[in-house]
Amino acid sequence: MRESVKSLRIPRFRRFSTVELLVALALLFFFFPFVEEVKGGDVIVSILLSLVLLSAVLAVADRKGVFFIALVLAIPAIAGRINHFRPDLVPPPVFLVAGLALIAFVVANLLRFVLRAPSVNTEVLCASISAYLMLGLLWTVAYWLVAQVTPNAFAFNTATGTKETMAGFNSFYFSFITLSTVGYGDITPVSRIARWLAATEAMTGLLYVTVLIARLVSLYSTPKSADS
Repeated sequence: MRESVKSLRIPRFRRFSTVELLVALALLFFFFPFVEEVKGGDVIVSILLSLVLLSAVLAVADRKGVFFIALVLAIPAIAGRINHFRPDLVPPPVFLVAGLALIAFVVANLLRFVLRAPSVNTEVLCASISAYLMLGLLWTVAYWLVAQVTPNAFAFNTATGTKETMAGFNSFYFSFITLSTVGYGDITPVSRIARWLAATEAMTGLLYVTVLIARLVSLYSTPKSADS
């Protein structure tokens, strides 16, 4: 009787594969620099970013509680993108703050999955890469938000003839250049909060790669038991 009751239990809540999240991130990375300048490019970027956020929610939802929290954070982050159509209804800081919270939550859960993994497999590798790219997106949104609150927080050392802003691809570009500690000097943080963000991102990028490589090597070199 007990065995029949067990067989009727609802299956455990399972998350989607992190491969889908990595594919969504790859689409965003590939199309972002090309579509922003074309007519309707902002809409395409919003769709791609929303796809990344939805994929991120599904990728970390290994428990119902985690899925519920991620979904609650995702609703204002995605719905706030309506500011492209009605800027008077939803100011940019709304979806930027919500996006920051959601991405930070996703990164924390991806790292939890990687650090608790018993062995290295495709899921672990995809989660590791996705977490690194999501870190870049986290600071992208942070720079974007700082620029919205403090318009002169960044200085542009380029002679394009047009007024540059940290909205969109510029913050995306500056974030990943800083995360990889390259730094070409064409965009310079000026305000204290902007400098602090750039410094913490550079340190995070270095520490992440160091800790991640050590963890993956440890998992790969750990001898498998006879039962596994």
